[in-house]
Amino acid sequence: MVEQIEIQTPDGTAEAYLARHGSAPKGGVLVYMDAIGLRPRLAEMIERVASWGYVVLAPHVFYRDGGVAELAPTADLREPAARDAFFANGAMARVRGLTVDRLALDIPAYVQTLQTYVTGPLATHGYCMGARIAVRTAGRFPDEFVAVGGFHGGGLVTADEDSPHTCIAGTQAEYYFGHADHDRSMTPENVADLGRALEDAGVAHTNLIYPDAPHGYTMADTSSYQEAGTKRHFTDLELLYARTMA
Repeated sequence: MVEQIEIQTPDGTAEAYLARHGSAPKGGVLVYMDAIGLRPRLAEMIERVASWGYVVLAPHVFYRDGGVAELAPTADLREPAARDAFFANGAMARVRGLTVDRLALDIPAYVQTLQTYVTGPLATHGYCMGARIAVRTAGRFPDEFVAVGGFHGGGLVTADEDSPHTCIAGTQAEYYFGHADHDRSMTPENVADLGRALEDAGVAHTNLIYPDAPHGYTMADTSSYQEAGTKRHFTDLELLYARTMA
């Protein structure tokens, strides 16, 4: 079952989804949403992860811009034109507004909230822009996080000094990245650069491109959905968490 809770951050109150099964969880998982936001599809996804034996928390990272209901899509994003319109009408502005400085305030609040529900190892994964936040979370808490996942992540490697991939150095987590194919926000060159950062950090990792998988391939409520990539991501994510949070 998924419940909605509130997280107090230095900048305000963030809504969040919380999912848990059973009384003896194996660990906690922090899941970061894509740019579309918290919605029934994200609730389905975190409930599935919780069924593997974890407490799962998914924060509404756009809380500064409005609540979950206020920012939720009103059109059927399985229609390509509707999806394009959603991103053109404010979604990307919200992504750009979620700066590194703001995340530095938010991430500790998310981690501390998850730790009130579970003891033991922590893991994190994210979708689209959420993959970047997952990487930054492990970089901020290198001793707490044992696994990091990113799926159709964008902007994981940039020319900025504070590019997300620079956060990998000094961490001990195992990383898994399932990139979208032909993704302008994460090119093959970016994937190769990310691979070098993982190698240089000396961490266990998987860093690959899912064939023919479009950006957003896990999101069944959008026109980008791809069944094969979604199934593979759930299978490999479950295995990642099983070997790191056993």
